[in-house]
Amino acid sequence: MPQRVALELAVQDPAGAVIAADVGARRVELCSALGATGGITPSAALIEAVVDAAAVVPSSDDAPILEVHVLVRPRPGGFVYSSAEIDLMLRDVTLATDQGVDGVVLGALTSSGTVDVARMRDLIAAADDAEVTFHRALDVIADPLAALDTLAELGVARVLTSGGATRASAGLSRLAALVERSAELGIEVMAGGGVTAADIPALVGTGVDAVHLSAKRSVVDAGGPGGGGEAGYEVTDPTLARAAAEALRTTVVP
Repeated sequence: MPQRVALELAVQDPAGAVIAADVGARRVELCSALGATGGITPSAALIEAVVDAAAVVPSSDDAPILEVHVLVRPRPGGFVYSSAEIDLMLRDVTLATDQGVDGVVLGALTSSGTVDVARMRDLIAAADDAEVTFHRALDVIADPLAALDTLAELGVARVLTSGGATRASAGLSRLAALVERSAELGIEVMAGGGVTAADIPALVGTGVDAVHLSAKRSVVDAGGPGGGGEAGYEVTDPTLARAAAEALRTTVVP
């Protein structure tokens, strides 16, 4: 029997991790400022709180102990980093792994738009035994199949990708090509990028190992001129998370 496709939720607080566990997600990617920036590194205290929240969730055959993977991204924008930014990322990787996370999510590119092998090697070494996921920096690389080879050689566990499209549902052909190549390399492909529950059957049809989404909603809470204006903040929505989990459970794996 094929292995069931894993569900990963991007969350921003301990409550989000609890919801992820409740719906049977395999992993969470913990980040901050997800909607505003695409996600940046969460604080050390937030990492500790989410690790603690995940640790007390009971496991079962249907819902294993929730894994916590932490985004390490020092700023919004592109993925070509200065030496100072890489130093900060190395510190963040060490802080996260010292707090017992299961993995880190990161990526670094060269100015020519390829995987920055030297800097990735240093970041992976800092992660020690924690898994490394290469995030959607893959979606701005001109030759993602070649990048997949490079990342597998470096020891990256999985890649998060929309197949190069704005939304994963529009990148199905490239996702399928990445999956085909990944089978020879021993690296997982996780589909993510604007994913909704309705997209999940088509994504599973490409053969991906996991599906990633935020399942978030906005809370209106005006901060005034010194607190971000009318932006409010985001939370994980249990209804959206449950719908995604149900879609995954009821989709036949090819």
